[in-house]
Amino acid sequence: MLTLKQIRDEREQTVARLAKKGVDAAPVIDRIVALDDRRKAIQQQLDGNLSEQNKIAKEIGGLFKSGKTDEANALKEKVAGLKEQSKALETEQADVISEMESLIVTLPNRPAEIVPEGKTAEDNLVVKMGGPEARQLKGEGILPHWELAKKYDIIDFELGNKLTGAGFPVYKGKGARLQRALINFFLDINTAAGFLEVEPPIMVNEASGFGTGQLPDKEGQMYHATVDNFYLIPTAEVPVTNIFRDEIVDEKQLPIRMTAYTPCFRREAGSYGKDVRGLNRLHQFDKVEIVQVAHPSDSYERLDEMVAHVEGIVQKLGLPYRILRLCGGDMSFTSALTYDFEVYSEAQDKWLEVSSVSNFESFQANRLKLRFRNAETKKTELAHTLNGSSLALPRIVAALLENNQTPEGIVIPEALRPYTGFDIIK
Repeated sequence: MLTLKQIRDEREQTVARLAKKGVDAAPVIDRIVALDDRRKAIQQQLDGNLSEQNKIAKEIGGLFKSGKTDEANALKEKVAGLKEQSKALETEQADVISEMESLIVTLPNRPAEIVPEGKTAEDNLVVKMGGPEARQLKGEGILPHWELAKKYDIIDFELGNKLTGAGFPVYKGKGARLQRALINFFLDINTAAGFLEVEPPIMVNEASGFGTGQLPDKEGQMYHATVDNFYLIPTAEVPVTNIFRDEIVDEKQLPIRMTAYTPCFRREAGSYGKDVRGLNRLHQFDKVEIVQVAHPSDSYERLDEMVAHVEGIVQKLGLPYRILRLCGGDMSFTSALTYDFEVYSEAQDKWLEVSSVSNFESFQANRLKLRFRNAETKKTELAHTLNGSSLALPRIVAALLENNQTPEGIVIPEALRPYTGFDIIK
């Protein structure tokens, strides 16, 4: 969440930058500032009351010693009145703080200065294109991935629907091997680049969901185990980043770099139409994630490194790709700057998102109370957090199947063959 400094001291900048996300923050910010002013005024009254009570207490002792009982009792009544007043003030202060905090968490993160203006995905800025040129496969034999999956019996969407429901496919044979190969391939690249592999839980508590900003913003998109009040994770970002919730790390530890494979679960409420066919949009899918806890002074350098790292993985798969800088209206609630990776799907003739790489600056860290101790000042400061998909599997698989189909079968990219143990799906 935004800090009070960003809200109070940088009001105009905050209002202007949040306008990029289509948010009119001025009324909320003005209410927060008014509440904070009232909180401060109440605290001054409470401090004054306490000081007066301490002063009177000394006077009462002296009066009793001097035998001035009536005067001492009168002062005791005054103290009792001050205590009652303080109790009322503390109740009001708690209400003020509660309202203030409930308003602060409704404000999204401020977009970085270089975030493009825009309202929808159509306004995103393409910053780079790479990989082989799209072949634009032609002919009656060119099939979308859901038909290829059925033809080669590697993914069974109907069986998944029987076992659970739509959006929960069953991978079979070489389809399952391809999934496992991609996961291991991504993890090996990440660990070779210095990311520590962890295997976190795939269910988290409410505090973890709040810490990374999924709650309360995306509660409707998360699967909720109500008896235990646990949430199935939408991404490994949630448990991995929360490892550092309520922690003060040594400045020398930064940056902290971690990677994790997990299944991910998203309700995708409201999704419908041709864009949800096959692997395009699932309720359960596999993803490998990278997370960094960084120093505020170099977090954007770390973001550039992460973008280059993900680009290297996509290049190894031999897929046409493009990198987009998201406009304000298409960014997530928590992000300050996001780059999306898309790969080209030959049979569908469309670009498919396979990764988002984001810098959240101190937004998540403030919710997490994730700090580092400055080596010079010895004071604690909020860290910056970053994360990225490296990579999400479903649309990668869709593009691999469609782009590499031949009359003989689906050819596996050379980089993956040591992991699959086969070079073609026949």
